[in-house]
Amino acid sequence: MPIQCSIPIMTMTQDEFSALDYKVMQHAFDSQNSIGSLADERVYQADFATRLIHAGFHVAREVEISLSHKSFQKSLYLDHVIDRRAVYELKVVKALSDAHRGQLLTYLNLLNLERGKLINFAFQKVEAEFVNAAIPFDARRSFDVDRSCYLGPEFFINLIVELIRDWGTSLSINLYLEAVTALLGGLGKVEVMLPTKRAGIELASQRFLLASPDDAFQITAITKTNSGYASHLQRLLSISPLRQLHWVNIARHHVQFITIRNEAERSNAEK
Repeated sequence: MPIQCSIPIMTMTQDEFSALDYKVMQHAFDSQNSIGSLADERVYQADFATRLIHAGFHVAREVEISLSHKSFQKSLYLDHVIDRRAVYELKVVKALSDAHRGQLLTYLNLLNLERGKLINFAFQKVEAEFVNAAIPFDARRSFDVDRSCYLGPEFFINLIVELIRDWGTSLSINLYLEAVTALLGGLGKVEVMLPTKRAGIELASQRFLLASPDDAFQITAITKTNSGYASHLQRLLSISPLRQLHWVNIARHHVQFITIRNEAERSNAEK
């Protein structure tokens, strides 16, 4: 199985989650009232779990999610699973961000769960936020592929499409990047620092990920059409020695492959 969890986690209705959460959050408030808002994250994690266990809840910490695809394997870890039903991620940050929401959303999507909760202890008052996953696993594995603007090697497009069919869409872009990089030979082979030059003036080295010796790639999850992003990729490519760049955009039900040619490099080579 490409996705496995170390413990079974049951699904809940919104009303069931709300009823459980009402009881759970009281222990989060008590934890901060006792410890304050300046402790490290691992301190809150331990205290929160201890309070819940003493109150009769079943608490599993650092619950493993195992991901695999061909030779690639990776483990992710849930902070707290309460009563084998509810996933809670604890943070100690200035403010909850899209990155934190995206992390929990990835966990929920992998486990085919509908909701979870973020708790942030780094405030005078505990900050908390529900995160909802609206797309079932089967729906995330159903998508169309647009390769009408793709000019790269067949193996690259097959590699990515097979990975997404295994895991589904709507996961963290970093997960896809890490898997694709590993399947292409690892970071030591794929990641390069290349010299850049504008109008004959040498600039500095720029990081690229290579699909082949002369072709870079980039993976995004832009949900709306954004021609401006392609323009920025074109400009970045124009100061590099690369031949072209393959842009892969993974939206919920649409995966698009676009090859951007380095017209500046091609013009220089023809001179």
